[in-house]
Amino acid sequence: MTFSTRLKEEIASIKSSRKAMLSEIMAFLRYDAQVNNKTITLTFENGSVARRVYKNIKEIFNIEIKIIVRNQKRLRAKQIYILEVKENVKDILEKLHIYQNNHYRAINEDDLKTKEQIIGFVRGIFLANGSINDPSTSGYHLEFVFSIKSDAMFLNNLLHQMKFHSKVLKRNNRYMVYLKASEEISDIIRLFEASNCLFYFEDIRIYRDHKNMLNRLNNCDIANQEKSIKTGFSQIEDIKYLKENDLLSLLDEKTNLVIKAREENPESSYQELADIITNEYGYKISKSGINHHFIKIKKLVNNCKEKRN
Repeated sequence: MTFSTRLKEEIASIKSSRKAMLSEIMAFLRYDAQVNNKTITLTFENGSVARRVYKNIKEIFNIEIKIIVRNQKRLRAKQIYILEVKENVKDILEKLHIYQNNHYRAINEDDLKTKEQIIGFVRGIFLANGSINDPSTSGYHLEFVFSIKSDAMFLNNLLHQMKFHSKVLKRNNRYMVYLKASEEISDIIRLFEASNCLFYFEDIRIYRDHKNMLNRLNNCDIANQEKSIKTGFSQIEDIKYLKENDLLSLLDEKTNLVIKAREENPESSYQELADIITNEYGYKISKSGINHHFIKIKKLVNNCKEKRN
C-alpha cells in the first residue's frame, strides 16, 4: 500500500463538521465527477474514500445513491466503485455552488468563507486527485492535478493565503499544484488531522535530516556550501550590473531563465540550480550547462566594463 493510499484511508476515517464535509463534497463534484442536471457520477479506486463520500452525501442531502462495484482485471486486478446520484441533482449542485440557473458556475473565494471550509475543500481535492511521495523512498513531494488551469490557480491562491509556498506547473495537458518543502507537507497532513501518517512522516523526516547532516559533515559540504554562496552572490552582482545597464536583452532566453533562477536561489549550487530549472521551468539542463551560461554572463559583463573604461 502506498503512502498516499494510507493517508487517504486515514482521512476517510476522520469525522468532520457539516460545513467542512459540504466543502469536501463540493471539491469531489467539481474535480472528480461527471456532472449534469440529471445525474452525478463518481468513480473511485479507494473503497474507504468511496464509503466516506457515499455516507456523507446520503446523510447531508437525505437521498438514495446507487452503488456499482466492478472488477477491473487490466494490468492488475482491482475493484472500481461507482456512485450514481439521480435524486435532487439540481438542488445539490446549486447548494454546493457548482450550478446556477442550470449552468456551470466557476468557484470563487466567497464560496469558502471560513478556515474550516477551506481545509475541507483542500482535503476533498487531495482525496479526489492528490498524491504524496513516501518520504522513506524518495524526495518530498505533494501534488494536486487539474485539467483546467484556472482550477489549479484557485487552489494555489488558497494555499498561499494559508502561508504555503505552492507552485503551479504544466505537465503535458494538465496542471499540477505542488509542494516540496518537507515542513509544509507535514503541515498539510496536520491540517488533514491524519495523526498516524503525520507521526510516520515526521519520524522519516527527522531521520533523513539527521542523516543528511552527517553526510554533509563527512563530505566537507560546509566548505562547498560556502563556495556556492560566495559564487552565487558574485553572480548576483553581475546580474545586477546587467540590469542597471539594460543589457539583459543581449542574452538569449535560456540564459535569462538561468538568471531568474539564480536571483530566486542565490545560495544554491550549480547542481541545485540545474534541478530547479529542470523541474520547475521544464528546461532540462546539467550542472555544466549552468556553468556555460554564467561564463557567458561574466564575459558580457567584462566586455561592457572594458568598453566603459
